[in-house]
Amino acid sequence: MTIKRTAGSHWEGPLQDGRGTVSLSSSGAGTYRVSWPGRSEEEPNGQTSPEELVAAAISACYNMSLSHTLESQGHTLGSVDTDAEVTFRLGEGLTLIALTVRASVPGLSEEAFGEAAELAKKNCPVGMALAGVREITLDARLV
Repeated sequence: MTIKRTAGSHWEGPLQDGRGTVSLSSSGAGTYRVSWPGRSEEEPNGQTSPEELVAAAISACYNMSLSHTLESQGHTLGSVDTDAEVTFRLGEGLTLIALTVRASVPGLSEEAFGEAAELAKKNCPVGMALAGVREITLDARLV
C-alpha cells in the first residue's frame, strides 16, 4: 500500500522581509504563517518554521512507532507524550533533534522500555528520512 500526503507553501518578497504560508493540503488541517524572523529569531511571534514542522512530524511519528513497537512485543501503551526540539544553525542546517519521551506502559520494566524506545527511534519513518541530521537524541522514561 502506498499513501501520499501533500503540503504546500507560498512565499512573497525577499528573505528578510518576506512572508509566506504553509498549508497542510491533504488533511486540510490548516494554513500557517511563516517568515524568516519566525525561523531565525528567538521568539517566533505566532509564526511557524520548517524546523517546527519537522519537530511536529518526528514527535507524532515517534509516538506511532513506539506504539507499534510495544504492540509487536506484546505490550499495550497506556499513553505517550513526546517533545521534539530541533536545532537549526545558520550555515549548518539541522544539527540536532532531541526527543523527550514520557510514557505509561503497564507491566513493563524501565530496561525493556528503553530497548523498545530505541527500536522505535530506529524504525520511525520520519526519523529515517532525517538521517542526515548529525544527531537525534532520545530521553525516554516510564511514568
